[in-house]
Amino acid sequence: MALYVDIGQGVGLAGATGVRPFLPPLLAGALARGDIGLDFDGTGWRFLESPGFLLALLALSVLSYGAERSGANRAALGAGLAALGAALGALLFAGSLAEAGEVAWPGLVAGAGCALVAWLAVSGLVEGAARRLEPDAAGLLELYAEGAALALAAVAIFVPPVSFLALLAFVVLIVRARAAGGRKYAGLRILR
Repeated sequence: MALYVDIGQGVGLAGATGVRPFLPPLLAGALARGDIGLDFDGTGWRFLESPGFLLALLALSVLSYGAERSGANRAALGAGLAALGAALGALLFAGSLAEAGEVAWPGLVAGAGCALVAWLAVSGLVEGAARRLEPDAAGLLELYAEGAALALAAVAIFVPPVSFLALLAFVVLIVRARAAGGRKYAGLRILR
């Protein structure tokens, strides 16, 4: 049962970093520093709660925010954030397993996968909603995504089994988006 809980924690933390890559590891690191719900001390992953790592994440977060506001290439920025989210998700999943005394390397693979699934689901959802909204309202979507990522990270730390439901929701979002895209193009073919 303990392994199930540890995997749930890793799934949720990795998924949260896939939604938005900065706040979940900052929350996990801050809580781990206080030994609240997490504790990476005594593992090879203790750097996840080190002040240097957390400051580097904070600096990257500020740079990312500036790049988003400056009108940087959205596709390149999105790909960079997805890669960063996958890397941080892998580290957090592995750290979660190591904290519990389990073998950590499977968490690297599973964490990257969970983060990418979450990124695919949420980026598609945000892009679709942004196209239908006015620019001012569309800007709030990023704020909502940050809040969702932070909430998912907190749930993953304090109620880990719920994280499996979040992963299932991400998969459903991807499947529904693909099905909707297929229906849209099929309708266009008929109109020709």
